[in-house]
Amino acid sequence: VQLQASGGGLVQAGGPLRLSCVASGRTSTSVYMGWFRQAPGKEREFVSAVRLNYGTTYYANSVKGRFTISRDNAKNTIYLQMNSLKPEDTAVYYCAATPNANLISSTRVQPSSWDYWGQGTLVTVSS
Repeated sequence: VQLQASGGGLVQAGGPLRLSCVASGRTSTSVYMGWFRQAPGKEREFVSAVRLNYGTTYYANSVKGRFTISRDNAKNTIYLQMNSLKPEDTAVYYCAATPNANLISSTRVQPSSWDYWGQGTLVTVSS
């Protein structure tokens, strides 16, 4: 599975931005797709995920209520609508996917639980 993320850029605090991630290859094997982010000097952290067949969504507490993940299974694409952006949201955002259907809350947030990664797209929020 190959993942191509796009949509990053520079935005003012309080503004919106939408990220997209297109999957190609053996996309039928993916059960979850999601987003992680990594700020300079920090570890990669979970942002959001969606279970592709059921549409169940998951969010980190830090983005809940501001970010919305959605999917278009026909286009093998997920989106991350980010609203009310804050300077602390500045990071490289990575798209990820996994065929593992057994993720639970404690493992879903771990980068090591995900098998496929996109190249990342930079989001910079200015204050």
